[in-house]
Amino acid sequence: MLKPEICVAPRKQLSVFDSTCIIVGIIIGAGIYETAPTVAGAMGNWFGTLGIWLVGGLLALTGALCYAELATTYPDEGGDYVYLSRAYGKWAGYLFGWSQMAIIRPGDIAIMTFIFSRYARQIYWFNHCGAIYAVAVVVLLTVINILGVREGKWTQNLLTVIKTMGLVAIIVAGIVAQPGPQSAESEPLSTGGLKLALILVLFTFGGWNEMAYVAAEVKKPQKNIVRALVVGTITVTALYLLINGAFLHALGYVKMGQSEAVAVDTVAAVFPVTAARTVSIIVCLSTLGAVNGLIFTGARISYAMGAEHRWFRNLGRWNRYLGTPVWALVVQGCISLAIVLIAGSFVDTILYTAPVVWLFFLGTALSVFVLRYKEPEALRPYKVTGYPVTTIIYCCCSVFMVYSCLSYAFMENRAGLLVSAGIIAIGILIYRLEHIRYLTKKN
Repeated sequence: MLKPEICVAPRKQLSVFDSTCIIVGIIIGAGIYETAPTVAGAMGNWFGTLGIWLVGGLLALTGALCYAELATTYPDEGGDYVYLSRAYGKWAGYLFGWSQMAIIRPGDIAIMTFIFSRYARQIYWFNHCGAIYAVAVVVLLTVINILGVREGKWTQNLLTVIKTMGLVAIIVAGIVAQPGPQSAESEPLSTGGLKLALILVLFTFGGWNEMAYVAAEVKKPQKNIVRALVVGTITVTALYLLINGAFLHALGYVKMGQSEAVAVDTVAAVFPVTAARTVSIIVCLSTLGAVNGLIFTGARISYAMGAEHRWFRNLGRWNRYLGTPVWALVVQGCISLAIVLIAGSFVDTILYTAPVVWLFFLGTALSVFVLRYKEPEALRPYKVTGYPVTTIIYCCCSVFMVYSCLSYAFMENRAGLLVSAGIIAIGILIYRLEHIRYLTKKN
């Protein structure tokens, strides 16, 4: 039997705890387990390793403060879609929404499912059919989020709590383990090593801005959005510093930098028999939380785009019985499945999405300046702490990441870069055709 009519538009159902779980749950996927050894190897010593993670957390916080001002000033569904449209025109918001729908969000979902599949194969059978796990995760979590906002947020809250407990358990294991070999010598730090480390650290912090996409569903948004963004980012920074400290204590920075499974090696120092399976379960739960959060928030971007563009109008409909953007969730799930089956690897998918992601981050950061100039009378419940220095720092960070991602993708994955450029070109063509049709009807 169908549910009674709930709503035809987003309702305010997310508390501070729900909102914080979205942020923490998306940021802490499996990136920390994948990138920590490479970062340690690049930095070459204890202080450098912990220092770069602290810098990454501070840079993420500057971005969170920028988004806090924008989200509390314009607490609408869609996040960057809304800010870019108001700052530069509807074309900018549309291009963001198109890129998110066709490239960024399905790619992010695919990245997490690749990691889930790799670790799931260490726990259960289907060892040679990793795609089965990836497809199952996308389908299951998409269906849960279609069934209702409460179902989606409760799933997110539960997975975030469990994954955080798992992370804390690894931290405790690393701290109580016998200290690993601690070399007094430091490896030389190169410019290339620092650049690589910062790229990986900022990738691992990705997701702190996700709250902005569901702003219209947050209770008391003027206060709770700021709280969730700041508390979520600081919480993740603290956990990342603690777990890297645990890795360094248990393994030493030399062994940590050489480790192919740093969490397993750390837990094995205390529980050598069960380490591999225990860590695999923790990583799987972490990726599930990230995928669910990405599905939940990503569909809201497509919904916002569909509400304003006639050719995507089905995406902009809020199902009156289920209380969710069903078509936006379905389309997002289908594109994610296509990328899972076509891309085939974790690294290829990062190179496919990263340049576009940071280009829009830069545009959103600059929109703080643009919107203060264009709309000086707008009510701003929160203004960026440390403005304009904080915003300038985040803009510089975004410029660095755009340049680094483009140069790296050009060298390592030109095909993926061309695919991304081609998809954006198709989006521009659709926008132009829609605009021409609108002008024709108007005349």
